[in-house]
Amino acid sequence: MKLPPLSRERVRQIDRIAIEEYGIAGVVLMENAGRGAAEVIQSIAPAGKVAILCGKGNNAGDGYVIARHLDLLQRDVTLVSIVETSELSGDAAVNATIAKNSELNLTIATTAEQLRRALAGCDVIVDCLLGTGAKGALNEPFSSAVAEANATKAVRVAIDVPTGLDCDTGAAHEPTFRADHTISFVAEKLGLRQENSRQYVGVIHVVGIGAPRKLLQKFCDQVN
Repeated sequence: MKLPPLSRERVRQIDRIAIEEYGIAGVVLMENAGRGAAEVIQSIAPAGKVAILCGKGNNAGDGYVIARHLDLLQRDVTLVSIVETSELSGDAAVNATIAKNSELNLTIATTAEQLRRALAGCDVIVDCLLGTGAKGALNEPFSSAVAEANATKAVRVAIDVPTGLDCDTGAAHEPTFRADHTISFVAEKLGLRQENSRQYVGVIHVVGIGAPRKLLQKFCDQVN
């Protein structure tokens, strides 16, 4: 079911209601989102090495799920975390543990030089650094991670929203991840279609998270 572009608050409401009123665990929603994103990446990304840049929130959790499903698709995938995984919590920590137990390639890169080495030779870079809740200019180590990713010749894919871009307004700070593709969960976000955001967003793909049609229809009716 296709929804119109939504604000971060409306998408958060869909997540919350799916969890609290429909009984769908957050980790299940994350699994659905990550698997769907992996399938899109498989279809659009060139063959070769895939690096998934992870921060420490739910966007990072999506990255750990994506890595597992790309590995199942026999892609050469490496997780590059810009924080120690001990800093993760909730569903992100659950999926990081699964990734470790699955013996996926995982590199901790907390400096610009470590990031440069980790991204060297990558054909695809997936941005799972910050999600829709992020606002304002990036702090370290996120700014260095984005700058290093932008400096490569890899195909760049943003998950939910390019890091550094406000998903409601489309405002971009320097640096902002310059995506060739953006995979947006539930619905496009309002800021992705703004004139000033086009150079950062690329081609937009929408992936569902398994929220019930009844719930999605309610939000579709509210917007229309």
